[in-house]
Amino acid sequence: MAAPNDTVAEDDALYVLTAVLLTPAQFPTVLGDDYPAACAALAVEPYAEGYGLVLGQDGTGARWTVVVDDVSLVAVAIAAWDCGMEHDLSPDDRSMVCALPGWPLPVAVAAPGVAAPHDPLPDPDDEGTVPAPLSPPDTESWGPAQRRMGADEIAHQWAAWREQIDDETAFTTPAGADSTRTGGEPDGQGAGPGAEAVSGAGPRAEPEPHPEVEVEVDVETGPVATDGGEADTASGREAADTPSGAHPGLRRALAEAQAYVDAPPPPGRVRSSFATGDARMLRADGPGWSLVARTDDIAFVLLDEEPGEVLPVGRGAALPGLLTALDALAVRPA
Repeated sequence: MAAPNDTVAEDDALYVLTAVLLTPAQFPTVLGDDYPAACAALAVEPYAEGYGLVLGQDGTGARWTVVVDDVSLVAVAIAAWDCGMEHDLSPDDRSMVCALPGWPLPVAVAAPGVAAPHDPLPDPDDEGTVPAPLSPPDTESWGPAQRRMGADEIAHQWAAWREQIDDETAFTTPAGADSTRTGGEPDGQGAGPGAEAVSGAGPRAEPEPHPEVEVEVDVETGPVATDGGEADTASGREAADTPSGAHPGLRRALAEAQAYVDAPPPPGRVRSSFATGDARMLRADGPGWSLVARTDDIAFVLLDEEPGEVLPVGRGAALPGLLTALDALAVRPA
C-alpha cells in the first residue's frame, strides 16, 4: 500500500533531485521485466498513460519517491536536464498519486541545507500500512534486477560494447576446429549463437544527467559456427532453433523471445527505441534472461545463471527475422 500524499514532509516541502518515467515504453527495469511488474513493485495500477517518478528529499532529509500522473510534466523536465538546461519540476497536489519512502534508484546528489539522505523514520501509528522503503539493487550481487541493469547499460553504450566483438573470429569456426570450447564452456552457431569468451570487464557507462545504474559485466567471445538454418523473415521463427552445442540458457532465451511473436507478452516486455541510421535498439526481458540488440546488427543476451557475463548472438541467417518480428510488436516511446 502506498503512503498517503501528506506524509512526504511535515512542512510539505519536497526538494526534487531527479525524475524518471514509468510508462510501457520507458520504466526503470530494476522494478521488473515489464510495465505491469514495475507498477506492481510500486503498488500502482498499470495505466496505459503511465506515470512520472519524482525522487527527492523532504525537509528532514528523508528520501521519497513521489508518483505523479502528469507524464508530460516529468518528460519535459527530463529532456531539459538531459540537454544540460535548468528546469524546475514542481508537480502540484492534483497530479500526485502517492508517495513512497526511499528511492528505487541510486541518486548521486543531495538537497542542500537538509540532513544527508536517509530513509524516513517509521511512524508507530502507521505500522502495517506503510511499505518498506524502496532501495536500489545491490550492484555487488547478481540477480534479475542486475541482469536487466546490465542489458540497459549495453543498450546505452552499444558502440563501446560492439567494438569488442570481432565478427571474423567471434562468429566463425576455424577449419577442423571443434565447435565446443575446451573446459566445458559451450559455443553456439551463427543462426543460434552461443557464449564465447574474452577476458576482462566491459566498458562502464558514463554518468547520465538522470540516474542510471551501472553493473559490471564481462563479454565472452570465441569461435562460433555459422551454419544456421533458413530464416523465416516474417516471424524470425528459426531463431529459436539454436544448435545443440549452444549454451542451454541461450537456447531457452531465444526460444522464449520467439514465443513472444506468436503470443505477445505484457506491455513493456519488448521495447524499441531510436538508434543511429534506420535501425532500432531492442530490449527484451523474460524469466531469467535479458536481450539487447540492434535490428541491423547482432544481439547480446544476459542470463541469471551466468553472473556478470554477456553472450553475443551472431547475426547469421535467422536472427534478422526474429529482431524484425520483435520490433514489430515492441512498444515505443511517444
